[in-house]
Amino acid sequence: MTVAELSQDLVWAAATALTVALVAFAIDLTRLAGRPEAEADAHDEGAERTEVLATAAAGGTTPASPYGPGAVAPAAPAAAPAPSRKAANIGISVTWLGTALLLVAIVTRGIAAGRAPWANMYEFTLVGAFVALAVFLGVSVTRDVRFLGSFVTGLSVLFLGLAQNAFFVVATGVQPALQSYWLVIHVGVAIIATGIFTVAFVTSALQLLRDSRDGGNAVLGARGWRWLDTTPGPVQLEALSFRLNAVAFVLWTFTIIGGAIWAEHAWGRYWGWDPKEVWSFVVWIVYAAYLHARTTRGWSGRRAAYFVLVGYACVLFNFTGVNLLFNGKHSYSGLTTE
Repeated sequence: MTVAELSQDLVWAAATALTVALVAFAIDLTRLAGRPEAEADAHDEGAERTEVLATAAAGGTTPASPYGPGAVAPAAPAAAPAPSRKAANIGISVTWLGTALLLVAIVTRGIAAGRAPWANMYEFTLVGAFVALAVFLGVSVTRDVRFLGSFVTGLSVLFLGLAQNAFFVVATGVQPALQSYWLVIHVGVAIIATGIFTVAFVTSALQLLRDSRDGGNAVLGARGWRWLDTTPGPVQLEALSFRLNAVAFVLWTFTIIGGAIWAEHAWGRYWGWDPKEVWSFVVWIVYAAYLHARTTRGWSGRRAAYFVLVGYACVLFNFTGVNLLFNGKHSYSGLTTE
């Protein structure tokens, strides 16, 4: 078995582990979906009894007992036990495993190619999925974001499947224009930004779902969507998405600047209105408008979330549509590289 073949096998192993994690996170959400009503009833009964006892202890008039004059109210029901999050914890653990396998797959791909492993769509997809997973796991260390697990791992499995079946190219060297340290800096930063944009997109999508449920949406009010009640509120989700997008935007700004410097070294001009350059700038404009509208124009809530969805759609088109539909100096990023 060659190093290149080992890398492919490790990608499949990572995809398998992440699929297991996806199932574990989904089981966790399913268990949470059936919980809120019973827990709320128990909480209300306990609160009612606490109010009665507190009034009596304070020397006030005890409210009439619903059980009749002189009757003693039954003991408050035991608090509903906290739901088991074992499935979610398993999901986190297996996500760590899948992410580690993917990292080794990326490293071995670089060894097989003899360069930084992000010179074409296949490699960009692998590293982008890795960054999204790393951001999710990194955030999970400081706060409980297990509710994002199903969606981040699901997107990662989708990306890895596309990479293996649609974007795969043989591990070889690169064109002379790419034989530069800027391949590591420019493309590496772009991939990190894309991974962060991915997690922010998932967060904004959940924000829209939670906001619609809180607003009385009949479909999202059904029993199967009760897991949304266990996620943070729309305001908290929006704040998390904003922070992630702000970081990714700074990195994307550096991506464009670094790309211009590299273009001057490689082609003798900083900007040439190449399709990839144009769409990278479009992505920058959309996210700049989002950050500006939210911080200075008071845009928040659903409007801000829709902005994020549009921005991520531009990111995806910049990665796929531009590479597959247009010819330009960045055509080596597509499937015709090798």
